[in-house]
Amino acid sequence: MKKSQQTNTGQFRKKREDTLIKSIEKKYDVDFNVRDDMKLGTYLKNKGLPSLSKAIDRITKKK
Repeated sequence: MKKSQQTNTGQFRKKREDTLIKSIEKKYDVDFNVRDDMKLGTYLKNKGLPSLSKAIDRITKKK
């Protein structure tokens, strides 16, 4: 499973599964509405999402 991090050019880099959700929320200014200590891999598995970019797309489309 690929995890991503957005670069200055708008592209995404791989993000580790053990990255905490609170770190991602802070970096990308989003709210996943889950515990801050949840790991990215757990979140993606629970939501059935393949990547961080898909998770961020899902969150930002709800706004």
